[in-house]
Amino acid sequence: MGAGSSAPVPGGGTDGYHVLRVQDNSPGHKAGLEAFFDFIIAIGNTRLNEDNDKLRELLSANKDKPVQALVYSSKTQVCREVTIVPSDGWGGQGLLGVSIRFCSFQGANENVWHVLDVQPNSPAALAGFVSDSDYIIGADALLQDAEDLFAMIEAHDNKPLKLYVYSTVSDSCRELTIVPNSAWGGEGLLGCNIGYGYLHRIPLSQSPDGLSDSDRTGSVSNGNGFADVPLSSSSGSPTVHQQQQQQPLYSGGHGHSHDQPLPPPPPAPPQQQQQPLPPPPPPPTQQPLTDFPAVSTQLSLPGMPPVSVSVPSMHLPPSSQPETAAANPTLNATTVAP
Repeated sequence: MGAGSSAPVPGGGTDGYHVLRVQDNSPGHKAGLEAFFDFIIAIGNTRLNEDNDKLRELLSANKDKPVQALVYSSKTQVCREVTIVPSDGWGGQGLLGVSIRFCSFQGANENVWHVLDVQPNSPAALAGFVSDSDYIIGADALLQDAEDLFAMIEAHDNKPLKLYVYSTVSDSCRELTIVPNSAWGGEGLLGCNIGYGYLHRIPLSQSPDGLSDSDRTGSVSNGNGFADVPLSSSSGSPTVHQQQQQQPLYSGGHGHSHDQPLPPPPPAPPQQQQQPLPPPPPPPTQQPLTDFPAVSTQLSLPGMPPVSVSVPSMHLPPSSQPETAAANPTLNATTVAP
């Protein structure tokens, strides 16, 4: 008995009987039914897509006989066949020993709360919560959206609250009782952060054929939210936490967080075209020097002998001023008459 080959949902649809609790040593436990994740959608060739007495009638008609049941797992998002032997003599209540509720399994894995950053000596630590690997999957009351859990926690300040927790380490569910306390000595009522949203969902497990939902087509897509009240009979607690770790997007109050879409990046500024630099000015041309020949003259003063005055030859650059002198720049001798 137990899991068999995977199979598609016959006739389509997304309704079935949600397995909320599986009692130890019950026919459902021996068949491998898993609380919170499994939905009974068919018995034999009969599709269970209506909330009526059809399931009870089929189980009663096959009491103490093996019967094939088609089960959809929201953890692997595929169907599998299991063999169940309904019985009323196994020592507990019911023919299967499970608690069920008729609902849709579309989006069943969306309403989970990821436990993050458990503080030492906090109410969450004392209750046995483990950071990163624990997910709160339900309570005794209906949890239909994100705020339902936080409102329930606030309403149980200094009061015991039973929560149902799934561990990715042990791959099992367990019941934990926590006493939220606003005066425990740290932040929040629980002393931990709680992540909710796409980044904080339970990582998909592989189906018996070794394929995850991303490796196959025709898997049930996510839709509107799903209200879940999963129960579990497992009581073991994990000792280590590895698996996927998601960073909380917001931390405050009692530590809950929500995913927010990231804003689109700003448009890139238009690239400015660089103007070419003007060419450097040409180097100044060397102007030819003007030669002035040596000049010699005599000055005569009354009562004194003549004095000779000479000017050596010079090489001067041409002047930018218009020329006013004669073409021949020879100095004229001036004679001072007595």
